[in-house]
Amino acid sequence: MKVVVITGSTRGIGYGLADSFLALEKSVVISGRAQTGVDRAVQRLATRYEAGRILGHPCDVTHREQVQQLWDAARAHFGQIDIWVNNAGLAHRPEAFRRLSPEKIRTVVEINLIGTMHGAQVALNGMLAQGFGSLYNMEGLGSDGRQVEGLALYGSTKRGLHYLTEALVQETRGTPVLVGALSPGMVLTDMLTGQYEPDSPEWERAKRIFNILADRVETVTPWLARQMLASQHHGARIRWLTRGKIIRRFLLASFRKRDLFA
Repeated sequence: MKVVVITGSTRGIGYGLADSFLALEKSVVISGRAQTGVDRAVQRLATRYEAGRILGHPCDVTHREQVQQLWDAARAHFGQIDIWVNNAGLAHRPEAFRRLSPEKIRTVVEINLIGTMHGAQVALNGMLAQGFGSLYNMEGLGSDGRQVEGLALYGSTKRGLHYLTEALVQETRGTPVLVGALSPGMVLTDMLTGQYEPDSPEWERAKRIFNILADRVETVTPWLARQMLASQHHGARIRWLTRGKIIRRFLLASFRKRDLFA
């Protein structure tokens, strides 16, 4: 039975991926910074799936030793790790870069970029030692170089993550480890909607775009999970919201009214 470790999986896309892999009869390791959050996620999933296929282990990805402990705990419990997903991330409300505090910059960079680097190092070393495995990094706004006003910090970390993934693909070519990226597009999570003040003009404008382009977690994550399990392609970029899908949705927006917030 395949074993999947997902960082930042107590809620949002990470939790959705955990639920999706369990539904596909895989074993999953749930991880988040707080033990209480990990326990809640594990208990919730255990009401629907076999408890023996679920392991919870807290991990702050900004601390390399905790990431290593996550790998060690998963390996000790299940005997192997087939897929590692670097999903842990932090967004922020749109704000001019010049106004961001040093603490905000440091926190976002440490979680989104350095945390992913820790996860990649630990997973790659472990997978090369066991002789197999797949590593996936979670992309986001900015990964493709596109700029959005007020999100220079978040976008910079995701652009850096894109470069990291491409470099790791080259570095591991010819090894038994697959490296790739996940691009879920716009997914309605607290990370996405929490960037806006409720009832503000910015939120109302954002909702109109979300109703065209966004999808719910339960729509996107089962597809992502199936694609990861099926992929044998080194350097794969598993993308849900493709350019063609974006064009079709805008063309159909006047005829097909979606309300994801109903």
